Amino acid sequence: MARKPPSFSDVKTNVQDNVIWKSIFRPGSIYRKGYRDTSRDRALAAMNNVLYHLHPVKVKRHGLKLTYTYCLGGLSFFLFILLTITGIFLMFFYTPAAGAGTEIAYANMRDISASITFGNLVRNLHRWGAHAMVFTVFLHMARVFYHGAYKPPREFNWVVGVILLLLTLLLSFTGYLLPWDQLALWAVTVGTNMMGYTPVFGDQVQFVLLGGVSIGPNTLLRWYVLHVLFIPFVTVIFLAVHFWRIRKDGGISGPL
Repeated sequence: MARKPPSFSDVKTNVQDNVIWKSIFRPGSIYRKGYRDTSRDRALAAMNNVLYHLHPVKVKRHGLKLTYTYCLGGLSFFLFILLTITGIFLMFFYTPAAGAGTEIAYANMRDISASITFGNLVRNLHRWGAHAMVFTVFLHMARVFYHGAYKPPREFNWVVGVILLLLTLLLSFTGYLLPWDQLALWAVTVGTNMMGYTPVFGDQVQFVLLGGVSIGPNTLLRWYVLHVLFIPFVTVIFLAVHFWRIRKDGGISGPL
């Protein structure tokens, strides 16, 4: 007697009862057998899915209203990702080297704009994206302040947001210096002179930022490392804390 081939439902049942399937799709997954469209199962699906869990289980109605947040926080994060991608592209064609008769950094920037395929486009995306990020972060802070979201229990996250605003300004300023043109030289002169007036440690801070007693090749290298490594690393840490605190503080604050 010929054996009857398994039906599609039998195959699906066997696959979902497999140990490998159960190890990937934890209880609460919409792909798991026995899922019911109830409030409890919807909450479990949100908490156990790698993509859904980025959002809270329940979102308040005002949080979905575009004219309440204008998505300024999301736009700021999107611009940070855009700047990271375009910045990596520019790093392939930029050397932070400068000195008497060897203005490699300045020559690299001219080559990126004139000779590299899509170089001018990516550089302008990076440049205008940086300006836009400063603008959106400032508007995001203004929106949060206007809605009173700096009050308890969100006062810690407000401080984290202020630090992120300062880091955004530092990212913009350090990137402004990298073309190493006349604007950059005068900007670093003014910036390091201001740092030199720091109480107690002013001279030491100025020496570290200049990489010596005066502006030279080491100065460009110091600001380049700050721009592509140190400040982005610190920013990512504070972004993670910022997003985590939004969830812990109950999501987006309500209207006053």
